[in-house]
Order: sequence, then structure tokens, then C-alpha cells
Amino acid sequence: MPLPADEHIGTRVRIARNAAGLTQVELADFLGRTESWVANVESGRQPLDRYSVITAIADQCDVDVVWLLGQPYRLQRSGGTLAHAHVPALRTGLRRAGLILSGHPGLVPQGTPVDLVALAGQTRRAAAARQAANLPQVATLLPPLVEDLNTAVLTTAGSEREAALRLLADAARTARMCLNQLGYPDLAWSAAEVAAGAATQLGDPVVMAAVAWDRCGALLHQASLRETLAVAEAALRDLEPLASARRPEAAALSLRGALHLRCSIAHARGAGTADDAWARIDAALQDSDRLGESWYDLERHTVFGRGTVAVHAAEAGVEVDQPDAGLTRVPRVDIGEIPSKERRTHFRIDEARALHRMGRSPAAVVKLREAAASAPYYVYADPMSRALVSDLARVGVPSQASALSGLIRNMELVS
Repeated sequence: MPLPADEHIGTRVRIARNAAGLTQVELADFLGRTESWVANVESGRQPLDRYSVITAIADQCDVDVVWLLGQPYRLQRSGGTLAHAHVPALRTGLRRAGLILSGHPGLVPQGTPVDLVALAGQTRRAAAARQAANLPQVATLLPPLVEDLNTAVLTTAGSEREAALRLLADAARTARMCLNQLGYPDLAWSAAEVAAGAATQLGDPVVMAAVAWDRCGALLHQASLRETLAVAEAALRDLEPLASARRPEAAALSLRGALHLRCSIAHARGAGTADDAWARIDAALQDSDRLGESWYDLERHTVFGRGTVAVHAAEAGVEVDQPDAGLTRVPRVDIGEIPSKERRTHFRIDEARALHRMGRSPAAVVKLREAAASAPYYVYADPMSRALVSDLARVGVPSQASALSGLIRNMELVS
């Protein structure tokens, strides 16, 4: 049974359009669509399955794209309730981290100092849970870790404080991804800013570029596409001397490629053209080729490598309505070799979206079901995955009816 009329995205489009004082004809003209298309969206008969279109509607109606998507989704299955339960404590820890990094006077530790070696191990475990696409586990690990790191920054000096700052930047970057995916964009931005504050005190250009990559991730989630490009371009300029040196640092090349991928998605979602998006994909591919087919950057969270370029190409292809091009842009790549379940899952979602747009809906259901079996909460809470399942349910996929019903049930797309 489909979502009731007061819950689907079309209803929020209608609310936003009316609040902006626009008619269906006026919104349709802006989007290059027909009045009947807008009417079908608002009634739930037409899916909104591309960020580029959703972003354009949010921009024209002056509403937050995350509100338009209906996030956060508080799913009862697959640890969803557990993940959200830890968000208030994480918010408190990030708020204190921001105050500490700003040098606010009068702050005292909230706990007993923890050995930095132990904190490094906890930070690695949180990052590993992130790459495993285990959002409930990440949300569980982060609040005490961030508070222990706050204590470390307050109580150490010299090289020990520098080590604590590096760990805090790392943990905040993990928090940014988790909070974005859970549907807390403002808090994700706070996490990105904590990471930026720690990086600024360190003064390390590589750490600062990595933090810029996270800032871009937070901005993309809020559909701040021009700001994404501005942040990425500034970081790319700072990296260029390192990346273009006679013997460039691998980290600099890797981060340059990862930032190009951020730009490709910003262009694909509406800040540029399809040609701009593909040019950035090709630039990233050149950097991945220089690093070698086996290179993947887990140390800096980006997991940049040839397979990750293919992940972004698949998403860009869907967004610019060239799904077949997106799936074939990067040859000779095995997605299964990417050492990150989170990245592999992201690819499977966009592969399913592409297949559906190419008229291969049964194959799309199979891909999405495979992804959900491996990383259930990540798939069930992903807005484009949910949009895809809603549309598959609307059009019907008789040969995959059972699998589709399971996805609908687990996403709680039923009244």
C-alpha cells in the first residue's frame, strides 16, 4: 500500500509551491516541464528520483532540500531507532568541540583523560564502521569518542595536543558522513566545521584539503551547489603545488581526484552542464591512473581510486539523464574490489537507478535487494533509494514482486 497523501514528496512540493506563490504552470516553466508533469508529481503519480530536479524545485520554491525529501527517516528496522537515539549526545559533543577549538575560556574536561593510543584505536573503529556502512554502530561509537577527544584537546599540550587534534578532525569527519546519511544536514555541517577548526590549528595542507572534501559533502547534501564548487576549487588551488610537483605526494594526488569527484556531482545536480560533470570525472580518472589500479585512500576517508571514480560516474549519469554513459564511463573496473562497503553500496543504489531509467526495472530491483542484504539501514534510509522503490511500486515489477514487497516493507513505505 503506497504512502498516504500527506507523507509523499509530491505533497511537500505542493506545499512549497503554494508558499512561494507559484502556479503549477510557473513551476513547470522554470523546470522545463509541463503543467501535467507538476500535477502528477504533486499527486504522487510521477516520481522525483533525481537530486538535480529536486534541487531545482527546492531552489525555485526557496525551501530546504532535506525538508523536501522528508528526512530524517526514523525507521524501526535495522537499527534505525538506535542510530537516532545517539544523535542528541553527539550534538552536545560537537557543540563543546566547537567551543574548545574557538578558545572559549572557562571550559573544563567532562571526563577523565583517556590514553591517546586508545583514542586512536576508537577513532579507527568508528571510521571502519563508516566504511562498513553500519550507521547504527557509527552513531553508537561517536558520542563518547568525541567527548573523550574534547578532554584530550583541553588537557594536553605540544605534540600530544597535535595528535588529539588530528584524531578530533578524523572523528568529526566520520560524524559528518553519518549525520548526512541519517538526515541531519545542519548537524553534519557542524561536524564538518569542527573538523575544519581542528585542521586550521594543525596547519597541515593535506588535512585541510581532506576537511574541504567533507565540507563539500555537507554542502552537496543541502543542495548548496555553487558553494560546493567554491570550497572545492579553493582546496584544489591549495593542493596544486603538491599535486603538480615533480614527484607529487600520493595523498595530494588522491585528494585532488576526490575533490574533482565532488565537483562532478555538483555540476551534475545543476551547478553546471553534463560536459562539466564528465570533464571532472575524466580529471579524477587521470589522477587515479597515476596512483595505480590498486590505490584506494582509506586513510583520508575518501576511498579515492579507480572504482570510486566509477561510483561517481554512475551517479552523475543518472543526474544528467545519461544513465548508460555513467555505467560505462570508467572501463576495466571491479566495484567489488573497492575496500568500502559504503562506496560499493552507493554504487549499487545508483546502478539500480540507472537500470530503472534504462527500462530494466527487474534488474534494478535485484541490484537494490542485493545492496540491502549487505547494508540494510544505509539502503533503507537513502533518499534516492526510497524514491526508486516508490516508483517501482507505482509502475509494478511482476517478475520481482516478492523482492519489491520486501523493500517496501523494510523502508516502511506503507501506511
